[in-house]
Amino acid sequence: MVVITDPADFPALANAVVTSGTFDGVHRGHQRILARLRQVADAVGGPAVVITYWPHPRLVLGPPPSHPELLELQLLNTLEERIARLAEFGVDYLLVMPFTREFASWSSEQYVQELLLKTVGTKHLVIGYDHRFGKNREGGFDYLIQHAARYGFTLEEIPRQDVDAVGVSSTRIRRALRGGDVATATAYLGYHYPVTGLVVTGQQLGRTIGYPTANLDVPEKLKLVPAQGIYAVWATTAAGTRHPGMLSIGVRPTIGEGLAQTIEVNLLDYNGDLYGQLLTLEFVAWLRGEEKYDGLAALTAQLALDALATRAALGL
Repeated sequence: MVVITDPADFPALANAVVTSGTFDGVHRGHQRILARLRQVADAVGGPAVVITYWPHPRLVLGPPPSHPELLELQLLNTLEERIARLAEFGVDYLLVMPFTREFASWSSEQYVQELLLKTVGTKHLVIGYDHRFGKNREGGFDYLIQHAARYGFTLEEIPRQDVDAVGVSSTRIRRALRGGDVATATAYLGYHYPVTGLVVTGQQLGRTIGYPTANLDVPEKLKLVPAQGIYAVWATTAAGTRHPGMLSIGVRPTIGEGLAQTIEVNLLDYNGDLYGQLLTLEFVAWLRGEEKYDGLAALTAQLALDALATRAALGL
């Protein structure tokens, strides 16, 4: 997949088959649109093109980042994750359109003429039933169908029943993850929810009780981190090696009061040094909520049980 971040660099294409959207999560609903995009591209012999937007439109049009309303914005994918997921569905060209206030002010006509026609050279447009575009989201399928002949491209809408048949939305996935329901999130996404972080130095308490942990700092601050609790995860290192892990997200109530939330993962049967490396976690199963124990001995005993539960959840 060719990724272009400047519309001025987009190549001249013949017979481009195009869809567009934010695609946060690239979930099963999005995947139906992408599958149809690939089908049409194969049928007409043209490249499959996706237009997506970065940063998220609400970051540009909404309140400032410090505003409490933006807490609801939490993203399912970083831009890098979104790109990687889209590449899995046979997309030939991805245009990451810079979302600016100027771009947001384009009328529907300007959006079609400047982006779909002039930049991308759209000949076949495939969109979801709820797709909106242009200033104040004024454009939609009705607008396009009225003008498709004038624009010179064919138009196909993926109907509500096809997209909604899987009962999924980015909002539902966020709600599931905020409740620790990673099983539902996995079912909606079609893959295990990932979080990538940089391994940083922690208190190093885990190694004193036989369960050393890698403490993660997540660089993308808008990335949604699931609810506090203990999880079974797969952890992939920067070198590409994959390891089973038991993960704790929480404030460590057994250790003290008023502590900041940490993301700590113990890689089972792993003894290497991960400091300064990126580590990607895939959430497989919720094991339990975070609890306060009567001292480190009780905590250690529970961790032994958690390790067994992690192996079982991961099929080991």
